[in-house]
Amino acid sequence: MAKNLLEQLREMTVVVADTGDIQAIETFKPRDATTNPSLITAAAQMPKYQDIVDDTLKTARKDLGAGAAATQVASLAFERLAVAFGLKILEIIPGRVSTEVDARLSYDIDATIAKGREIITQYEAHGIARDRILIKIAATWEGIQAAAVLEKEGIHCNLTLLFGLHQAIACAESGITLISPFVGRILDWYKKETGRDSYPSAEDPGVLSVTEVYNYYKKFGYKTEVMGASFRNIGEITELAGCDLLTIAPSLLAELQETQDDLPRKLDPQKAADSSIAKISMDKATFDKMHAENRMASEKLSEGIAGFTKALEQLETLLSTRLASLES
Repeated sequence: MAKNLLEQLREMTVVVADTGDIQAIETFKPRDATTNPSLITAAAQMPKYQDIVDDTLKTARKDLGAGAAATQVASLAFERLAVAFGLKILEIIPGRVSTEVDARLSYDIDATIAKGREIITQYEAHGIARDRILIKIAATWEGIQAAAVLEKEGIHCNLTLLFGLHQAIACAESGITLISPFVGRILDWYKKETGRDSYPSAEDPGVLSVTEVYNYYKKFGYKTEVMGASFRNIGEITELAGCDLLTIAPSLLAELQETQDDLPRKLDPQKAADSSIAKISMDKATFDKMHAENRMASEKLSEGIAGFTKALEQLETLLSTRLASLES
């Protein structure tokens, strides 16, 4: 029987589930899983995960004491909830789970380092080894510097909200474990900017951006892994077949699984190594200059941080409401 697209993709790329829905992870059996505040907020509102939310709130209340304000309890519970979901996910997958640092710390090096250490400490308290966790941090210059410190401590990082080559180079030169360039969000920006309704998959600006990063990394022998993220359609995914990893939403995983077609490899390390690419030496001045010149990357990074921040605030409100219900 001919293999479907998902089966073929798995032969050349590590497939990651982009969801906080544990049931979806059980269905598609990815090696790794990644979540973000929006996904955790969505999962936290599903009735089937109410016990995880309630247990996290009760533990936070117990640790802080009866006199603590509901907002304090909700804040502590929010910090622990992503780890609680991560622990459940790690019971299912053989690989790693990405857990995100508070997006409101994206421009604070010291606070990001401290939060990364806190997350790892929580996992280690449950017997989870560091090599199964990726600390997810926004790819600001400050976020990359914080991640570099964590990496030296054996805490592996996933740099997210990545839209430009300058961010990717800075991550690679800082010894970051993995980056998550956002394919679909790049496409969204270009569609809005140009007024076009669509792009052929091979010309998709997000696909071209990830291809550029992948080829740069393989050309110069960087060990940082490239994980394409934020897909809008399976055409974007098939054009990146061969990428180190791809993190894919359950709906697109299902579509790949249901589609019978040949899937040729598009990204190849040997072809990249043989290509002609100029090397760029990255420092803060170069990073800032390239970031300012790349309006798409500048706008989408700021927008992404704002979006994750809004999701965090929604989650804190949700937790405060649930706590009041539990204690009434």
